[in-house]
Amino acid sequence: MLISFSGMDGAGKSTQISNLLALADDLGLKTTQLAFWDDVVVLKPYREGFVQKVLKSEKGIGSPDKPVARRDKNVRGWHLTLARHFLYSLDAVHLHSVAARAQTIGADLVIMDRYIYDELANLPLENPVTRSYIRTVMRMVPSPDISFVLDADPVAARARKPEYPVDFLHQCRASYLKLAELLGNITVVPALGLADARHFIQVAFRALLEKRRRARAAAAWRAA
Repeated sequence: MLISFSGMDGAGKSTQISNLLALADDLGLKTTQLAFWDDVVVLKPYREGFVQKVLKSEKGIGSPDKPVARRDKNVRGWHLTLARHFLYSLDAVHLHSVAARAQTIGADLVIMDRYIYDELANLPLENPVTRSYIRTVMRMVPSPDISFVLDADPVAARARKPEYPVDFLHQCRASYLKLAELLGNITVVPALGLADARHFIQVAFRALLEKRRRARAAAAWRAA
């Protein structure tokens, strides 16, 4: 099984991934975790160098006691949009190979911290050319068994992880919801408290397990 977690910075992805890993362990499932930025993104050092040297983005991850001013996906322009289309295509090709390798490691469950959706949400979704591009990319990459996008209140998200302006986070939230509507295969976790969000995710995960159990039972019955 492949499950991905996406959403704006500060939405609670790391917390919910930890919760799901703990549940899978309790159920006796062998799991592995991948991070999109570390395990999939190509030319990572050059992309980091570009945003830091050219766009003047601060290094590090923001925390309530140590905010940072990030300048990367919140910097827009037609030239950057073209560059993102190109780079995201490279990431999609690499994602295909990473997912193929993940199938050989013997894990019951692969959890990805972010997915191609987090890149596609950075694009101008109102543009018909971009929407056509997104459909092409989605044909290139595997579709997770569940693709969670964690919704969140932008003000609360920024309080947990102060990196981007609140107005950009509002824009970011709208993009994720629009992308979910466009693709139709994304499970949006409502902007709930951590405990309620955990329950929502666990219910969806247990439903997936039950669906797979029934499919195996039906296959065994047909074989008999």
